[in-house]
Amino acid sequence: MPSELVVGLEVADDAAVYAVAPDMAIVQTLDFFPPIVDDAYASGQIGAANSMSDVYAMGGEVLFALNIAAWPEDVPVGQLEQLFAGAVDKVREAGGVVAGGHTIIDREPKFGQSVTGRVDPARMLLKSRLLPGDELWLTKPIGTGILTTAHKRGTIAPEDLASVIASMSALNRSAAQAAVAAGLHAGTDITGFGLAGHAHEMAERSGVEVRIDAAAVPLLPGAFDHAEAGVDFGGMQRNREHFLDGGLVRFEGLDEATTRLMLDPQTSGGLLVGVPAAHRESFEQERNARDVQAWRIGEVREGRGVVITAGG
Repeated sequence: MPSELVVGLEVADDAAVYAVAPDMAIVQTLDFFPPIVDDAYASGQIGAANSMSDVYAMGGEVLFALNIAAWPEDVPVGQLEQLFAGAVDKVREAGGVVAGGHTIIDREPKFGQSVTGRVDPARMLLKSRLLPGDELWLTKPIGTGILTTAHKRGTIAPEDLASVIASMSALNRSAAQAAVAAGLHAGTDITGFGLAGHAHEMAERSGVEVRIDAAAVPLLPGAFDHAEAGVDFGGMQRNREHFLDGGLVRFEGLDEATTRLMLDPQTSGGLLVGVPAAHRESFEQERNARDVQAWRIGEVREGRGVVITAGG
């Protein structure tokens, strides 16, 4: 029975993929970061959803996860237990199981997971498979980086905090299932590079031009107001320097608030998928059957690069 590394460092994508049979491959990924909200249970849910997202970005299903945690000695262990409980519940929701993990002592708390999943190699979603004529669809609103920064600064409204926690905790499982069932082949998830950066990854690896209408991009409640108020932070600045100032993404007619939102690093963001015209009706049917929200935000053309326009 053949065994082969299908996706690894040479063809880097959202996760590593190792074929173990003609119709079965293992998907492996890991991610961890400091908690971004105060509630320990919610932090566990967010950390697990974010870690599992790369499996879904490949069109896979989660099998099991291993916890990765760093915890300060002076923080009550009960909070760590709540964090683990949130993660266990989220992995269970995904149809998987937490099978163990490792914890160390550190000055700053951190949490994430190493996640193992499965995928059919013939039905994977890859960053490199966009084609001219595809539509671009996004399955979650953006703005998590701006809103969680506002949370850290004590300026977010309680209802907006609840919305961003719910979004970050939501699995991309149903969205991935809809994409695979509809026969889609191009996709990624929106995380630390922001919408602009991850669109660039897909455009570059597919050898196409991606055009995004910023006015069509869905935003989390309160995100635009905080962007307009000037919320900025290190991750956003790095994205600006690399993708915008570096000339990898071109913005046309965007105001500063919208520019920030397009560069905003996301935690547990949605899927960005390419939908060929012949698959549009099937994708609509599959996502509606699973109650998956999705927004058409752009298109793929012949050429190279990413252009984000003010649109409207």
